[in-house]
Amino acid sequence: MGGGKTVRIGVDVGSSLTKLAFRHASGVVRYHLLGRAAYDEVVKTVNRAEPEVLGLTGGGAAQLASRLDRQSVQVNEFTAWGTGANRMLARRKKAEAYLLVSLGTGTSVMLVDGSEVRRMGGTALGGGTILGLGSALLHQSDFGGTCQLAAQGTRDSVDLLVRDIYPDPDGPLKGDLTAASFGRLARQDNAPPPEDVAAAIMRLVGENVALIAGGHAQRLGLSRLVFGGSTLRNNPALAEVLIEVSGLLGLKACILENGEFVGALGALEWAPEAEGEMPAGGSK
Repeated sequence: MGGGKTVRIGVDVGSSLTKLAFRHASGVVRYHLLGRAAYDEVVKTVNRAEPEVLGLTGGGAAQLASRLDRQSVQVNEFTAWGTGANRMLARRKKAEAYLLVSLGTGTSVMLVDGSEVRRMGGTALGGGTILGLGSALLHQSDFGGTCQLAAQGTRDSVDLLVRDIYPDPDGPLKGDLTAASFGRLARQDNAPPPEDVAAAIMRLVGENVALIAGGHAQRLGLSRLVFGGSTLRNNPALAEVLIEVSGLLGLKACILENGEFVGALGALEWAPEAEGEMPAGGSK
């Protein structure tokens, strides 16, 4: 991996991907992505690196811990996410609170206020939705393939827009707003190109995620949304929708760089270096 001896490793074992963060003695942090349920490979990586600290989070953390022959710390997933996001944003504890939106298989919305993290809600729309609809509508079993198609398409031939119902430019709503997702499919004889269908899938997920997160932000009097998660990896079409809709709601939004590794970085940060230093949210 480079950067000297590995002193800390954080592992986020998700339902689709396994994310690892490595901190070396030099302070350099590096990331590595593995597939679903890659327990054996993670065990080999950890044993080879012999880290001083090993933090685990995500739905498969307990199963991974049972396969390791060394001490590890299991960190609450939301705690890990908030800690990792604060680190990526280089925020101080007294910084302005924000909503952190984790787009994984589904989506969670968390309030991050300094070191305090609280889940506010979420939606079943997420990467699993994109993968499922891509398979059903596009016969595309590869998530990355659907993302590539979406980046080349436009949803206008698939979604029913407000201007399709109210052609008058002085109508009650902006013409390019969505009136009905996939609403044009029953109104036309020819099937739209696959890239347009992929773009509409991203719009369906991104628009609703941003609206749900934005509603929480407005209710809490917050002005900032921070998006991360593996669903945004190499997915510019989805990122564009999230930024656009957040802006329409009058909110500031950012997409975390390396945002799929937020949980792994948080597990790395939160895990204590010795017994007796257990912080809230972690468990041995």
